[in-house]
Amino acid sequence: MIFGKKLGRYAAAALAFLLVLTLTFQAPFASKAQAAQDTLGLKAKSAILIDFNSGQILYEKNADKRYPPASMTKMMTEYLVMQALHSKKITWNTKVPVSDYVYQISQNRSFSNVPLRKDYQYTVKELYEAMAIYSANGATIALAEKVGGSEKNFVDLMNKTAKKFGMTGAHYINSSGLDNVDLGKFAPYGGPNSSNELSARDIAKLAYHVINDYPEALNISKIPLKSFTAGIVAPNKPIQMVNWNYMLPGFGVNMDKFKYEGVDGLKTGHTDLAGYCFTGTVNRNGHRLISVVMGTSSDAQRFEQTRALFDYGYQQFSEKALAKKNQLIKGQKAVAVHNGKQDQVKVAFGKSYSTAVANGEKVSTKFKVVLDRSKLNKDGQLEAPVKKGETIGYATPVSKGNAQYGQLYDNNNKIPVIAAEQVDKNNWFVRLFKGIGSVFGSLFSWIAGLF
Repeated sequence: MIFGKKLGRYAAAALAFLLVLTLTFQAPFASKAQAAQDTLGLKAKSAILIDFNSGQILYEKNADKRYPPASMTKMMTEYLVMQALHSKKITWNTKVPVSDYVYQISQNRSFSNVPLRKDYQYTVKELYEAMAIYSANGATIALAEKVGGSEKNFVDLMNKTAKKFGMTGAHYINSSGLDNVDLGKFAPYGGPNSSNELSARDIAKLAYHVINDYPEALNISKIPLKSFTAGIVAPNKPIQMVNWNYMLPGFGVNMDKFKYEGVDGLKTGHTDLAGYCFTGTVNRNGHRLISVVMGTSSDAQRFEQTRALFDYGYQQFSEKALAKKNQLIKGQKAVAVHNGKQDQVKVAFGKSYSTAVANGEKVSTKFKVVLDRSKLNKDGQLEAPVKKGETIGYATPVSKGNAQYGQLYDNNNKIPVIAAEQVDKNNWFVRLFKGIGSVFGSLFSWIAGLF
């Protein structure tokens, strides 16, 4: 009996030791982005903080859990309108008619709206500004109908684009972010109680593409106040569009408590179901951050929690340039060139690259270079001619320390590798002479092998 008790105590002690040992060895592998969650104590259902230049995830909380995004939905509508503008399908001056659906939604001032007239055609620019600055729902649906032919077709395009962007949790059922209970008979997809659903990570990916692909979108998202005069019957009574993003400068002294230097976007959102949400972006001296907070409890809190994220990003991290465009890659051998006037070519970075480095953390400046095999012959050589600036592979930093941070996209830290110089092709006579020399060389080698 005594022996059994002792054995039980030993077993308990051993179990406790193993538990401590397990926790000890697990701790170093915990993501710093996840560990930051414990120290920040963010008051939001989900959140994420991204370093834009490197794509590093600096903080995340329930980042893959799907929630209604409310009007943050409109960022996808903004992206697709910008895409249509760049592909010349529409212009800023393209006229947009107002359907019965758009008219009825736009007249509901309990939603964010500018009231639109059915007997007036608005320009894409007027409607886009109403959408991006004032989150006008009728204007958003009008743009969706113009670009997609119908909102239903446009929603299909939204989901297709989300899939392309790797937004694995995204499910769009309308272009505005209103719940179907508000859209009623006009809801293009879903049941009466359905809503769009996205995760914070999905929204961060979308925000990344808006800023990266169409940076001019920020020129509109950063406008704090603007009058909407299009179609107004009484010109002396324009609608004052107040940007719902109170972190922008330009609102006056009363709103200074929310202002944050460098903020220039991107989109707020609020419904009873979604709570108060905000996708923010801030740029200080080229160091840009993207944040998402979902499901906060008040208008003020979504900005307070975003401030906490921005402060964390700037106070705990600094931007370090690791590569400059056209800079030769230190320690990297030149690449052999076949049939060229030079038999090798030096390689350089195809673009500049910076990364966020935590205070006190060392970062490696070494790079691993991988050449594009489709550019090489069977002997691992480039075929002449080789153009200066031609992409021939990519480089990734050899991480030391910041390997603990996840990436928004796997290829965020892949830097194009380019040929640093031009290598022209030898003329036919030189190639013929070299070919003959090669044949004789092989023949002599064969004869020598006989003896």
